[in-house]
Amino acid sequence: MFGQVVVGPPGSGKTVYCNGMLQFMEAIGRKVGVVNLDPANHHIPYDCIIDIHELVTVDDVMVEEGLGPNGALIYCIEYLEKNIDWLISKIVDVKKDYHYFVFDCPGQVELYNHHESIRNILALLDKEGIRLCSVHLVDSYYCSTPANYISAVTLSLSTMIHLNMPHVNVLSKIDLIESMGTLDFNLDFYTEVQDLGFLLEALNAKGTTSKYSKLNEAVCDVIEDFGLVSFYPLDVQDKNSVWPLLKKIDNANGYCYSGLDKRYEKLIIEAGVQNIDIDEDYRRIADIQEKYMTENEEEDLDQVD
Repeated sequence: MFGQVVVGPPGSGKTVYCNGMLQFMEAIGRKVGVVNLDPANHHIPYDCIIDIHELVTVDDVMVEEGLGPNGALIYCIEYLEKNIDWLISKIVDVKKDYHYFVFDCPGQVELYNHHESIRNILALLDKEGIRLCSVHLVDSYYCSTPANYISAVTLSLSTMIHLNMPHVNVLSKIDLIESMGTLDFNLDFYTEVQDLGFLLEALNAKGTTSKYSKLNEAVCDVIEDFGLVSFYPLDVQDKNSVWPLLKKIDNANGYCYSGLDKRYEKLIIEAGVQNIDIDEDYRRIADIQEKYMTENEEEDLDQVD
């Protein structure tokens, strides 16, 4: 069995991603199901095969334990960890019909940075033979300012280190990036997390006080010293954007070596998806920039004229 663990801050598009990925994988013939692990998500656009609401909900915990929304959510996840047999038994019950699972997780970032329950739950699922890859979504809005982008990269790095498992970072809602204004750099600067020294210059130029300039520099040094973070830009409504991402995830969790998709290439062709080589990242990102950032290109041409 294989799967994706979809994490990220609130508003990053996790549930929309799960729904889009579900539809895409069903279209190419995979036996896939979505598992809702968010006890506060009451508006689910997909039919989940396992739902944490059957075990515990945030609303019930808030009433019974007198906790606020964040405290109740953490309580729910800790309760799931203590009752992990419930989740495992649910997975065993459906594994004859599904060999791929997409786990839709809560948006509270503390669950993936320093709290232990999610990491423990994923470790227990791994022991049950479910090969997982975490997919960390960050809203592409955070590319709009240097401070937001540095924060997003720091969060991504922290999540990668804490979860300690195969991991793919995603810039979600890339189709909306043009509405966020002109970026300081080309898109590949943000996807590849290139020399952050240039970003520091842009950050200081926007009026950052000298009081924080050394802190910003130190944070950027930590990110570059680890050298782990890069992003995949995603428009979940575009199947030619979803497919290369799925191939990256398949490489990370080992699905591509399972032999489960014997009709793989034929189904991809029938679905009308361009079979892009995952190594052609430069061309792919250039195509995304051309498609979604035409306004920036026109401004550049005007400056040349």
